[in-house]
Amino acid sequence: MLVPYNRLYKTHGLVHTARTAELTYYFTGSSGVPNISEGTVVMMVDGIQACFCDSSNMILEPRKDWAKKIFENDPQQKEIYTQICFQHHPNMFRIWISILKQHFNQSAGVHILQMESGCEWDENTGEAAAVLQYAYNGEDFLKLDFKTVAWIALTPEADIIKQRRDANRDSIKFAKTILTQFCPEWLKKYVEGGKRFLQRTVPPSVSLLQKTPSSPVSCHTTGFYPDKAVMFWRKDGEEIHEGVDHREILPNHDETFQMSVDLNVSSVRPEDWRKYECVFQLSGVEDIVTKLNEAVIRTNSEENIRKAETPSGMMIAIITAVVVVVFAVVGFAVHKKKKGERFKAAEQIL
Repeated sequence: MLVPYNRLYKTHGLVHTARTAELTYYFTGSSGVPNISEGTVVMMVDGIQACFCDSSNMILEPRKDWAKKIFENDPQQKEIYTQICFQHHPNMFRIWISILKQHFNQSAGVHILQMESGCEWDENTGEAAAVLQYAYNGEDFLKLDFKTVAWIALTPEADIIKQRRDANRDSIKFAKTILTQFCPEWLKKYVEGGKRFLQRTVPPSVSLLQKTPSSPVSCHTTGFYPDKAVMFWRKDGEEIHEGVDHREILPNHDETFQMSVDLNVSSVRPEDWRKYECVFQLSGVEDIVTKLNEAVIRTNSEENIRKAETPSGMMIAIITAVVVVVFAVVGFAVHKKKKGERFKAAEQIL
């Protein structure tokens, strides 16, 4: 079984603010994975899957009506995605996986090459930011710093590739142009086309969960949209950090989101419980404050936890098995003389 993408790839994505929009592409190339496409491309707009592409089965499928309409009204953009999905990336992934397997002295087995690329646009200021990062076999590998316009090796093994990528200045300039100039324009088009859906605000349901009396108390929210939410514990009106564990925001099957923040209560005296509150904040929604109250905590029942959470855990596994062995690396190239002109040509594409 494939691992959900949020576990497979440790993201270092863009920082969200209340009035930002985000367009992200997740590319995947794989080898040795039976019954799974060797190449997928997923386009996400504000955390919602707008388009899916499967190169092995020749599928290019808008997943939202508004995305479908944009493709119908802009045949050129659809043609670009078609070339990327069915021609450029499948060929590139095969080459890069072969190169990296030799670089790491690997042979048979499952190997996954991933890339995340995209942009964020602030609707108020008009400012844009970009992200481009790579992973190999589930480990962060390489990332482009758009400020210094240079690659960052995220593992010691990636340093030689970083040096080679830094030397390809044309490739870096091309990536920067695409992600800082063209990507925001594409994003604006999708935001406009899907604004009725994308700009809605949905408040969450909130529960306090605890597996056993000695376990942390988890403040769990689910069913909210968009994902640009903040949640924290506070004591006597002041946010606290000690004994607090923030969980990542996860998608639900109905295209809303969920998140949890745990509070270690082992050292909290019973008479002090009333001093603690869980606070959920989302733009357009009044702050939701939930007091730490033993009477409302759901305890010692996995069934209750499953009911409190929408069944996103299973859905994530199902969705990601098809969609998200996400993020594909296009820019990895290791100099191997014996590979000759075929690899040299591939290196020039990105």
